[in-house]
Amino acid sequence: MTAPALLVVRDLRVLIGGRHILHGVDLDVAPQGVTALLGRNGAGKTTTVRGVLGLVPRAGSVLLDGEETVGLPTHTLVRRGIGYAPEDRGIFAGLTVAENLRLAERRGADGPAYGLVHELFPELKRRSKQSAGTLSGGQQQMVAIGRTLLNGNRLIIADEPTKGLAPKVVTEVAQVLERAAEAVPVLLVEQNLAVVRRLAAHCAVLADGRTAHQGEAAALLGDEEATRRLLGVGRGPLTSRQDLTVEADS
Repeated sequence: MTAPALLVVRDLRVLIGGRHILHGVDLDVAPQGVTALLGRNGAGKTTTVRGVLGLVPRAGSVLLDGEETVGLPTHTLVRRGIGYAPEDRGIFAGLTVAENLRLAERRGADGPAYGLVHELFPELKRRSKQSAGTLSGGQQQMVAIGRTLLNGNRLIIADEPTKGLAPKVVTEVAQVLERAAEAVPVLLVEQNLAVVRRLAAHCAVLADGRTAHQGEAAALLGDEEATRRLLGVGRGPLTSRQDLTVEADS
């Protein structure tokens, strides 16, 4: 990563209910493109995201464009330009596509960027009056990512956007993220290594609530021994379709 990182996380620690979940996570998010956050289930990926967003009690340092954000409430971080597409997408199924997008609008000097959203995802414009609950998984992910692009955000965090989706829909979601990353840097929490290989230039790997590795995504995924050691991929050659193992860490 040659340019200064957009998001710099250092020694991020999270304690919930008397239990240490994160023990000192370090993470650099590139100022453009996709940075992937990897690790087995239970490694602390979603907690890291929630810590960055201030959704859980946290200690350490989280710099956004050089400004410290630890201690700031979540709504302030959102106004400072962090968009969040949660694991379950957070779509209001009973509302139309247009209504889902309208709910995400924030006041700003330039107003919501519907032009950008519709340029990247013209299908959302075509389906603006359709109930969001009737959309495919890929189309719902367009809505979730589209909401983060409305307000001139500086960073999008996408948490497990392909989880539980059929292979064809995974391809659709990868295309959605690829288009979004052309406009705004993306921190992608992902289990599907084929998606990571396609999208991410940089990556960080968590293990037991700590950072086990940071570097170029292609270099890691091109090293079979390191991929197995850090990500727990099963025996046999790593193929473009192979996902991380789903065994939870203790």
